Amino acid sequence: MSDIAIVPAPRELAVDEGRWITADPLGEAVRDVVENLEPNEYRIDVSLDGARLTAGSEDALRHAETTYAQLIEAAEPTDEFGKVAVPLARIADAPRFAWRGMMLDVARHFMPKEFVLKVIDVLALHRLNVLHFHLTDDQGWRVEIEAYPKLTEIGAWRAETMVGKMTRGQKEFEYDGERHGGFYTKDDLREIVAYAAERGITVVPEIDLPGHMQAAITAYPELGNHPDQQLTVRQYWGISEDVLNVNDATVEFVKTVLREVLDIFPSPYIHLGGDECPSVQWGESEAAQKRQAELGLDEPGQLQGWFTAQVAEVLAERDRRLVGWDEMVDTDCPDDAVIMAWRSAERGEISVKAGHETVMAPCESVYFDYYQGDPATEPLAIGNFIPLEKVYDFEVIPESLTDDEKALIVGTQCQIWTEYMPNPEQVGYMLLPRLSAFAERAWGSEKVSYDEFLGRLRPHLARIERLGVNYRPLDS
Repeated sequence: MSDIAIVPAPRELAVDEGRWITADPLGEAVRDVVENLEPNEYRIDVSLDGARLTAGSEDALRHAETTYAQLIEAAEPTDEFGKVAVPLARIADAPRFAWRGMMLDVARHFMPKEFVLKVIDVLALHRLNVLHFHLTDDQGWRVEIEAYPKLTEIGAWRAETMVGKMTRGQKEFEYDGERHGGFYTKDDLREIVAYAAERGITVVPEIDLPGHMQAAITAYPELGNHPDQQLTVRQYWGISEDVLNVNDATVEFVKTVLREVLDIFPSPYIHLGGDECPSVQWGESEAAQKRQAELGLDEPGQLQGWFTAQVAEVLAERDRRLVGWDEMVDTDCPDDAVIMAWRSAERGEISVKAGHETVMAPCESVYFDYYQGDPATEPLAIGNFIPLEKVYDFEVIPESLTDDEKALIVGTQCQIWTEYMPNPEQVGYMLLPRLSAFAERAWGSEKVSYDEFLGRLRPHLARIERLGVNYRPLDS
């Protein structure tokens, strides 16, 4: 069994004595979708007579195919020309969580479509099923919107980008002097969606609002709280105080944008951000203060919940569900909103206790923009430290929850924020192989030991390499 290296490990694997002799283990395997398995379950049975893959759905059959392809890598050559000996094995498998995701930020640094497709291949290799696509932020707008062409004509491009590490309170920056940007056409995005669907992956778009909108306000100043000021697409990191105003026209702007986004992405889930939204400008704006008084709100920050509820009506019209970062729990968000707990595992506990289905994405465990080694020898990163072993040891569900609360944890997700990742090579280096360890937790693989995982991971790295994606070599 030591030569079988499946990542993530299946829930049940039994290896029998003997080998199946075949010239074509892929082509000769029998595949069936059957009714006696749950939609997320699959079975693999390799006997002396051959291999049979059965599953409860086409998606589960894809997972069976992925696992089987890794299993037959353990086949050995035989004395018979062109034939190999495949280990006899029985696998019974199903994921622990319905949401097994990765977030890719293409707003801070634009990533070419071809690389996004490779990321989808990497997710499929690890039997993950959600690509959360962070398409907009202060530093760039990456999705074509026909009703508002300036979003990509202006908002997709920044004049230059800060260099070096940003520190708290920093006001002066050094810049690289290079224009940066790019965006995806609707055809690009439809291609990405179709490519992902063929691999059993849902692409969940994120239009982050009402904060993180400086790029949009740069393109259309009337969206901001100071419409007489011409902003620039933000050239450094951190949180911008330039947020959307709460005027009726801006609500309609967002609704129009979302309708075009929904036409591109068939995902049942649409992410509307909701994180890190300063209310300073609302407190200074006469129009926002008037809106606050009309609504009987106690403070400007409460306008965020109202604004989100207004634009989320578009999602309800199309039978889509709102997803948001965990700040939404504090903003009187819709009861059926799915919350992504990012600030801590404790925020996930707060979310489920408020009755929300929750995706666990805590920064202390699954933020892959954090360092994974000594900062003195690693590429520049945002800070903190999440080595591979810490990801492997991640516990998705807090033990303090009741059984009913645990049932509201629908999955988990790792994040790649790209402030310090200017190209695909750096994204790959920061993502992998930590994603491989994350996949073990997302799938629900048994924790045998970290050393056992490393034993499977070493040959697994060759699979990643074949996909043409960079990764960080294992520590010696």
